[in-house]
Amino acid sequence: MSLFKARDWWSTMLGEKEEFDQGCLCVADVDNSGRDKIIVGSYMGYLRILNPHPVKPGDGGQPEDLLLEVQLREPILQVEVGKFSMDGMLMLFEQESYAFGRFLPGFLLPGPLTYSSRTDSFITVSSCRQVESYKYQVLAFATDADERQETDQAKLGSGKRLVVDWVLNLGEQALDIRVVSFNQTVSSVFVLGERNFFCLKDNGQIRFMKKLDYSPSCFIPYCSVKEGTINTLIGNHSKMLNVYQDVTLKWAAQLPHIPVSVKVANLQDLKGVIVTLSDTGHLQCSYLGTDPSLFQAPRVESRELNQEEFDAEMKELQKIIKEATKTQGIFDMLTVKKPNLEVCVQAPLAVTCEQFVFDDLEPDSSETVIVSVFLKRNFSPSELEGNCVLSYSMPTGILKAAQCNFSLPLRLICFPAQPSKAANHKITIDTNKPPISFLTIFPDFVDPSEDDQANVLGFQFLSGSKATLLASKTSQRYRIQSDQLEDLWLITKELRLRLQEHFKKRNCKDFTCAFSGSIPLQEYFELIDRHFELRLNEEKLQELLSQRAAQFRAIERRLLTRFKDKTPAPLQHLDTLLEGTFREVIALADAAVENQANIFQAFTKLKSATHLVIMLISLWQKLSTDQVAILEATFLPLAEDTKEMGWEETVDAAISYLLRTCLSKSSKEQALSLSSQLCMPKDTSRLKKNITLFCDRLAKGGRLSLSTDSATQQAAVMPGGCATIPESDLEERTVILCSTAMLPHHGQITKQKFKPGRQGVEIYR
Repeated sequence: MSLFKARDWWSTMLGEKEEFDQGCLCVADVDNSGRDKIIVGSYMGYLRILNPHPVKPGDGGQPEDLLLEVQLREPILQVEVGKFSMDGMLMLFEQESYAFGRFLPGFLLPGPLTYSSRTDSFITVSSCRQVESYKYQVLAFATDADERQETDQAKLGSGKRLVVDWVLNLGEQALDIRVVSFNQTVSSVFVLGERNFFCLKDNGQIRFMKKLDYSPSCFIPYCSVKEGTINTLIGNHSKMLNVYQDVTLKWAAQLPHIPVSVKVANLQDLKGVIVTLSDTGHLQCSYLGTDPSLFQAPRVESRELNQEEFDAEMKELQKIIKEATKTQGIFDMLTVKKPNLEVCVQAPLAVTCEQFVFDDLEPDSSETVIVSVFLKRNFSPSELEGNCVLSYSMPTGILKAAQCNFSLPLRLICFPAQPSKAANHKITIDTNKPPISFLTIFPDFVDPSEDDQANVLGFQFLSGSKATLLASKTSQRYRIQSDQLEDLWLITKELRLRLQEHFKKRNCKDFTCAFSGSIPLQEYFELIDRHFELRLNEEKLQELLSQRAAQFRAIERRLLTRFKDKTPAPLQHLDTLLEGTFREVIALADAAVENQANIFQAFTKLKSATHLVIMLISLWQKLSTDQVAILEATFLPLAEDTKEMGWEETVDAAISYLLRTCLSKSSKEQALSLSSQLCMPKDTSRLKKNITLFCDRLAKGGRLSLSTDSATQQAAVMPGGCATIPESDLEERTVILCSTAMLPHHGQITKQKFKPGRQGVEIYR
């Protein structure tokens, strides 16, 4: 902080709650009286012209200081006085007639722009963070070149292309740019960047630059007091105004606000008045003085301590804190402000209304909403679960949120059907209890009058596929079968949940499920290949679409050139080629959209099959809850499949990590390094090989854990349906092995009968 501050000569506050920025302040002799006036425009559309003349330094603004105040229809972004033309497109006028307009290359957003009369050039800073200079002659010729054919005599503008005179790469965005020329110095171009201050010659060469250790907000080169040097004022966001002579700091003064614009004016016979404007409309005229502004801390009055009053106050505060921290019944005592409820389900399921906004809820009050959940696409979801999130604010202003999960009924996606005797895919679940009649555990799918449904039950999904559930009459087994592997998942999960609920109600705590069959890896790999094939198609379609779009733009440019040509010329079937290319672009875009929908469907089926594989592995190896969590994180790392990060490369990296850590055979494998980048593989052979090796390591006694110590791994009992696969064979070919399982989340099972299709979910607060 500087010892000195800018001395207040005159100041005023413009408007109420108006916004200002760089470019809203200008100083000029607008009435040709020989004295400068202050012109200010605001984002609210107010244009003001002020003529400060305080009776004594430090006086505020008087009504007679305001010469003009008018409100325009649109916001005022910049105020300038003089002969110019400024816009996002550079437009030039001769007197009142429009001459021409030209878009500058790389001019995405309007940036600082100034005119150099010495070189007859426009100098600006483009969106590429480059200072660019354009000759007026080049701009005029380039505009004419768009209206007529190229001629050999015009080399200056290189035909129809706009050629820049010189370019300087700043490497940062510019805040402002000025061209100045004083008697004792040559013409220079000053550029204020975000962290640097540049001074350039007319040809773009750097005269000097200054690295700033603060964030500047505005600047203005105002005079030359020494031959060959230029003085500059630079304001910053620390409310400081710095005076530089070239790169040397000569003075620093404190301002009462952050200046967004600064000018130097001659007001009331006082030369060199510094005019600053803040973003809130604080307009100040000040001068640099040597009177220090020192702050002296006020003297603290001493008083005697009253211990009894302190103790009483402490007890009162402790009582308030204790009452505020009580959690029992706190929501019954407080009013909930603006509660917002969001209901989410997993696609392809959808809800009729996803968001509900309520009025403030008083204590002991409640709100009830009813939504319908329905199947939006022609395939089943991988999960029948959803969640509700309630966000609200407390009377103290603190934002809070509450979340709960809910389970959807199986009847939402399927209905009872005739059982099928044959199926392509079958799995058998072993239990330690006698089979339970389906009349007991599936009352919403069976008719009590039909005894033949006690141990066999058929399901037909809304997508058209069927599944069959059978209970053995002689053993403690259940069989689930279907023509589609992914359809086995939801039926198997529902069977396991309902069996657990049945025995839990009867206080039976030793009920367990097991799996001793072969894991359907070959069928699982077919779903992986289908999903990966669609991802490859997506890349091909994107490449073709990019090529056709480039071709379409090239044809458009040629047609525009022909149409602008004053001399008619044959189109040479360019219009036919344009129409054909357009149809190809539309067809490729439609194919890409259809392929994206197919990818989502394939990914949903793959997730269902993956859930099934996880469940079978967990039942086969009797995995703990933590081990199942590792398995789920390995095979289901993504909630959505994207082009940047796909399921195949992510799962392959996760399995490779487990094979080199907790499932490694030796320290040599642990020393192998993994790739630090995930990219789409060329095929799925490596992934399928790693999955097979992963199951083989589990079959040989490998244990899933976050520890890399292989000596602590316990041996597992080999099920009868699993055969050991030699490691040497895995290096040469892909072998199919064993089973999979998953530990689903327990949810509430709806006992009532539901009709297939839309289902109602009641949510109570």
